[in-house]
Amino acid sequence: MTAPTAVWTRCPQCSELIYGGRYERILRTCPGCGRHDRLTAEQRVEQLLDEGSAEPLAPPRVPDDPLGFTDSRPYVERLREARAETGMTDAVLCVTGEVIGRPVVAAVMDFRFMGGSLGGGVGEAITRAAETALRLRRPLIIVTASGGARMQEGALALMQMAKTSQALAELDEAGILTISLISDPTYGGVAASYATLGDVILAEPGARVGFAGPRVIRQTIQADLPEGFQTAEFLLARGLVDAVVPRTALRTTIADLLESQHPVRARKQAPAAAEPPATATARTLLIRDPALLPDLDPEQVIKAARHEDRPNTLEYANQLLDGFQELRGDRLTGDCPAVVGGVGRLGDRQVVLIGHQKGRDTAERVRRNFGMALPEGYRKAARLMRLAVKLGLPILTLVDTPGAHPGIGAEERGQAWAIAENIRLMSGLPVPVIAAITGEGGSGGALALAVADRVLACAGAMYSVISPEGCAAILWKDQSAAPRAAAALQIGARDLLGNGIVDAVVPEPDGGAHHDPSQAAELLRAALGEALAEVSGLPPAELVARRRRRFRRY
Repeated sequence: MTAPTAVWTRCPQCSELIYGGRYERILRTCPGCGRHDRLTAEQRVEQLLDEGSAEPLAPPRVPDDPLGFTDSRPYVERLREARAETGMTDAVLCVTGEVIGRPVVAAVMDFRFMGGSLGGGVGEAITRAAETALRLRRPLIIVTASGGARMQEGALALMQMAKTSQALAELDEAGILTISLISDPTYGGVAASYATLGDVILAEPGARVGFAGPRVIRQTIQADLPEGFQTAEFLLARGLVDAVVPRTALRTTIADLLESQHPVRARKQAPAAAEPPATATARTLLIRDPALLPDLDPEQVIKAARHEDRPNTLEYANQLLDGFQELRGDRLTGDCPAVVGGVGRLGDRQVVLIGHQKGRDTAERVRRNFGMALPEGYRKAARLMRLAVKLGLPILTLVDTPGAHPGIGAEERGQAWAIAENIRLMSGLPVPVIAAITGEGGSGGALALAVADRVLACAGAMYSVISPEGCAAILWKDQSAAPRAAAALQIGARDLLGNGIVDAVVPEPDGGAHHDPSQAAELLRAALGEALAEVSGLPPAELVARRRRRFRRY
């Protein structure tokens, strides 16, 4: 057991005095300022894993001092001191266990041991933990806390970056989920290897992470650093981590993510008792005959598709899916708020859901660029699609955008390239893909999320090569001719179905989805389940071949 906390603890950040018992109950976080105290590896294991489930993996035996290194003190003396102070063999504790019933392998670093530095012992332990995860086919959780590679082991420490990264690559190839949890601090060779290679990267509030430390950067560039530089929140805004999660929510967040590989319900039920992806009544839901749809006036079509009260992707996600966990960032340049995505359960089937997000009120719509995605939005979508392929999960996309963002920055960052790459990627995904046009489907910005095995349109949706206003301005030289252009473009659900652009239409509540968003979500849930059932079970090669034939016929 870990040592008890003092009767009273003073927060070093805000100086609030906290009763020790309460401090432990709130997982060593300050109730005043939210500061997350550093944890020992043993404390972290106790907090994350189910009680009594942790089984330590034997620490590897490696040479203590491969270089015979001495600075102001011999390296072997530093090792003996660290071992005596921490009770650990090296700076990482590796265990098997469970998180709310989901089996995992966990490698947890301890900053007390020589600053959590990465040497041969740590690198070997992390690698063996990955190999254990591969052998047991269990997800791997790595909790990092490190100042970087261990200088006293020279280039041998540098090689641990390659060895551990290679071990995670093998988990990628085997379809084993990896989750990184970054705690404060995580720098240098650890940040530049296994800490940032997880399928999902979570960070605790305020955790600092980067390659070079702030002091080195200041000395090198002789400039002040931005406020919050290298903190978890700073990196979240730049698309480099998926979520900043307070310690009190970590277990449930990680458990929901683990469902992607080991659904608890599926393990506890016999196969015959599992729910089908769609009910018997839902199988007659989709409208496949254009004659069953009303012939709406073009202005009605435009008004319905763009109605500000239509449900948006996040609203749909939270009603359609159980345990939805949003994942953010393209791990390259930023996080586009106009595209959202994550993992969750549709019935008993784990899925990846991605969609455009316009927002609800004016302020949110402005922040989300009215659903017009930047290149990083399409690259985030591509990252999540590749995660779905790794884990063998179906993909659902919800399309609702006027088009891709037409800005200078978007062009500088390769808007056309990002859209083209997504279209190519989706054409070859070896997992089922279902797309639904839920509102406005504008141009290539919509198509970049709509190359699918089944393409659905909600009854009030529209889908076109260009907006009616844009078409009217170019061809009629008059934007007021938008209804005439809409009629000529045949953008409504009835025409889309008749022209074979969509495979089926999802009915909406009387008056449109905005009149009863809850019922609209239930109708969409049943429709997605029905469409998914039609293509699930096909061999990957056949799935891809059929999808390509679908788009080849146009």
